[in-house]
Amino acid sequence: MAAMYCQKCRTLITLDSSLDDLNPAAFKLLTDATSSSLQLQHPPPLQRQDRPVYSQDRKEEHDRVSRDATTPVFRRTVLSNLSHTSRSGLKDNPAMSFVLLTESQLVQPANHVQNDKGTARKQETSTAGNHCSLINEHGSQLSTKIKSTDRLFEILSSRSDIDHPICVECTEMLVEGMQKRLGSATRERDAYVEFLRQANADIPSEAEREQAQQELDRILDLEKKAFAELESLEKEKAELDEQILALDLEAQQLDDEEEAFWRERNAFMTTLAAFQSERDRINAKFDHDAKQLQRLQRTNVYNDTFCIGHDGYFGTINGLRLGKLPNIPVDWTEINAAWGQTCLLLATVAEKLNFTFQGYRPVPMGSTSRIEKIEYPQSASTNDPSHPVKPRITTLELHWSGDMPLGLGFFNRRFDSAMTAFLECLKQLGDHVEHAPARGHTTQGLKMPYDIQKDKIHDMSIRLGAFNSNEESWTKALKYTLTCCKYLLAHASNIDSSNRRGA
Repeated sequence: MAAMYCQKCRTLITLDSSLDDLNPAAFKLLTDATSSSLQLQHPPPLQRQDRPVYSQDRKEEHDRVSRDATTPVFRRTVLSNLSHTSRSGLKDNPAMSFVLLTESQLVQPANHVQNDKGTARKQETSTAGNHCSLINEHGSQLSTKIKSTDRLFEILSSRSDIDHPICVECTEMLVEGMQKRLGSATRERDAYVEFLRQANADIPSEAEREQAQQELDRILDLEKKAFAELESLEKEKAELDEQILALDLEAQQLDDEEEAFWRERNAFMTTLAAFQSERDRINAKFDHDAKQLQRLQRTNVYNDTFCIGHDGYFGTINGLRLGKLPNIPVDWTEINAAWGQTCLLLATVAEKLNFTFQGYRPVPMGSTSRIEKIEYPQSASTNDPSHPVKPRITTLELHWSGDMPLGLGFFNRRFDSAMTAFLECLKQLGDHVEHAPARGHTTQGLKMPYDIQKDKIHDMSIRLGAFNSNEESWTKALKYTLTCCKYLLAHASNIDSSNRRGA
């Protein structure tokens, strides 16, 4: 059995044994089949009577040349070179075919075992002669088969676009590629058929031509009628132009009279507008002054400056929460700012009421506000004005930095003392308001809503570092403190309003 290389991947392939015993009739049948397949690959194109694809003379020339053509006997790549074969049947050039000769083809197997040496020697000479003749005969037959097979592959390769032989894998890849090309060609053919069908459908029929001609005649008749109507309208337009010219002359006279009238009217309206403008200016100024007076009468600078309210459990001043809860933490920055606003409120109300605190002096300084405790020495008994007694001033910080834990009473004692001093100042101002009513009033003054006793307001201690206090009770005490401040603020506002009304 002969073996060759695949013409695509150069892989060694073994030919089928049926090609070894190929007779001339089978050879001719294979070659004729390829020529008939080539004719089937190029079928005559579809023609239409009204639109031929190609001319008739070109078709006759093609048929004549195809009829007289002979079978080509060449290949693209000649692979038949049986010289210089090695013992194993492989050629030096890998592009060439080769013949594989087995040992069974070179040496015939023995049919039986010789029993004695004499008989073996006699048969050795005859066997050697027969062996040489068999090799020569087999070689000639093999060469003839190889040439026939190679000739067959040359004819097949010359009549197609494929170089034979090829292996099974390359055949499958080739078939797959051919199937893709077939699909693409089928889609292209369908597109051409659809375009041809659409082109044939766009050709107008005789009935459509007659209908179009009738429509053209009708439009031409309408055009003639329109031209006639246009001429009559142009004549009518000329008559109207003459009438318009006469009316324009009359209108010009009326315009001159109207211009004189408006000139007089404008002079009168100018004088009238000057009087009305002066009147409107005075009225607008009066309305503005009245509204400004009403707005100033309703203005309460204290309520605008210090807005006291609440945010759930917290009391707030100007939107700043004063207090702290375990589940709702509040930054000390916000608490210190709220204390600064509260201290400023207390100092402002005291200044408005001309009240001086005994033993304390609030110093509002924003988030770093403080209260100064003033203590005079008890041993000073002299009243010599030339040697005044200097008091001892202790600064109580009304703010907390948050660096030290609040549970340690030693570190936040100054902060608790400042809050206690603030309550004392608030109590003094409340007592003053209660026993000194506003000017022009005979009734008793405003009473504070909550009682203040030392460091407690409404039985709630304001000292955060006390052992029996917590953040919740401290926050509630601060809320009561803001409520008392709001009462004092309302009292100062009422006094201010009464003084404005009295003035």
